[in-house]
Formats: sequence, structure tokens, C-alpha cells
Amino acid sequence: MNTLFEITGLNLDLIIYLTIDISIAIALLGAMKVVSGISAQVNSTDELSKEDNFAFGISVAGSVAALGIVLTGAITGENAESYTMEAIGMLTYGVLGLILIKIGRVIHDRVALNHLNKNEQIKARNISIGLVDAASTIATAIIIRAVLLWVHGLDIGTFIAIISGFIVSQAMLVLVTRIKEYQYAKNNQNDSLQEALENGHVALGIRYAGQVISTALAVTAASYFLTYNPETLWTSLLAWLIFSIVMTILVSLLTTIAKYLILWGINLVEEVDHQSNIGVASVEMAISISIALILTGLMA
Repeated sequence: MNTLFEITGLNLDLIIYLTIDISIAIALLGAMKVVSGISAQVNSTDELSKEDNFAFGISVAGSVAALGIVLTGAITGENAESYTMEAIGMLTYGVLGLILIKIGRVIHDRVALNHLNKNEQIKARNISIGLVDAASTIATAIIIRAVLLWVHGLDIGTFIAIISGFIVSQAMLVLVTRIKEYQYAKNNQNDSLQEALENGHVALGIRYAGQVISTALAVTAASYFLTYNPETLWTSLLAWLIFSIVMTILVSLLTTIAKYLILWGINLVEEVDHQSNIGVASVEMAISISIALILTGLMA
């Protein structure tokens, strides 16, 4: 056993810390399923198994994945001063992440996609709305994770930074939604993107998912350039917002170029908007996310 510890670099303390973190993480992930059911005013187990509601399953999957993403920001790899402090820190960040994810969902429902009732649509088994809900939740989590990794410590300044970063993320997601609505209306004789999603346009849901997730990745790039300092917090957050806008525009431009080259000869408006081509929409989503990942990777 000692030889194993020497080879792997593990020790008993580290194993205990890992056990604490993973136990709390699993408990929080389980809680997320229950919270999703409460938010939708349904029994999660019945909706998933007895009702076979695929849209609800996609929505819950997005919420669980989102919390998992947030928890990777809470687990920094550095152990706390004691087992108790480790548990408190992990639980605090986890619960805060869960709350912010749910608040982000409400904001997205009432501000970004304000012309449709997302809960009712998911209960009505609307797959496109389930995809949109999962994507927006994951996008929120990606940015929360970036802020968690950006800050350090566990005090009031930390929580102000996390909440402020969350507000920036929601502002960017709403902005991108409005831009995509304008583009869709321009290409489709002033038709409504939200109405199309409400009518179950799965291809549009897939495309939109790629757009919001790529936006979230673009927003996180600012964390690589700005140093967290409680004394200059508001200046840093303003810089984060400006940098996020610049990065979002850059990702959008590069994605447009990449789509033009990769999907050469394919009329995206005709295939996705009019024919609901899920295959082409999936390629669009993959391109959007890939460009954002590559760009943020280069920034890092």
C-alpha cells in the first residue's frame, strides 16, 4: 500500500478530501433532479420513466451536466485547512451554483425567450424547447465555472464577484438571443424564432444550442486576461463585459467563415430554417462550439 501511495502521489489525507468532494457532488447532482421536477411542477421519476417525456429528460440532463460543470470550478485541487472546511467550501459553492443555475433558467425564460412558456412546452414534450433549456443551462454553468476558477477565497467579495459574473453572463445570453431572433426574422419574412421553437422546430433548437454554448465559451476567455483583485473588482467586471462582447463578435465572425467553408454549397437557411434538417443543424452546432473552444484555448 505504501508503495502504491509513493507511485501515485496519493496519501490518506488526499483520499479523504476526494471522498468528501465526490460524496457532496453526487448528493448535489441527485438534488438537481429533484429540483428540476419541483421547478416543472412534476414528479421527476414519473415524468422520466412512466410518462417517457423525452423533452423533460433532455432538460434534466442539461441541469445535471450544468451542475457538474459548476462543481469542477469548486474543486480547485487545493485542499482546505480541515475536512470540515473542505466540506463547507464544496457544499457552499455547489449550492450557490445550483441556485444560480435555476435563477439563470428563470431569467432565460422570462427575458431571453419571453414569448413562450418553457415549462408548459417541456411538459407538452416539445423536444426543441428541451434542447434550448438544456443548452442555456449549460451555457450559464460554463460561465459560473470560469468565475469560480477566477476568484479565490470564501468571503463576501468572492460572492459579489460570482454573482456579478453571473449577471454579465445572463446579459450576454439575452443579447445573443435578440441578435439570433433578428437574423431569423430577416431570413424568414419576419417570422418569429420563438414561435418556431414553440412549434417544435428541432433543427432550430440544435442550432440555437450551439450558439448559446459558444457564446458562453467566448465569455470565459476574459478570465485568462484579468487578475482577480477585490479592490478593483468593479473595474475588472466592466473589463470582463467589454472583453466578452469583443470575443462574442470574434467567435461569431470566425464561425460564419468556418460554416461557409465547411458547409460549402449548402443553403443553411433553406436546409435548417425551412426543411428542419437536423443533420445540417448538428454540424452547425459542432462548428460553433469548436470555433469557440479553439479560440478560448488559444487565449489560454
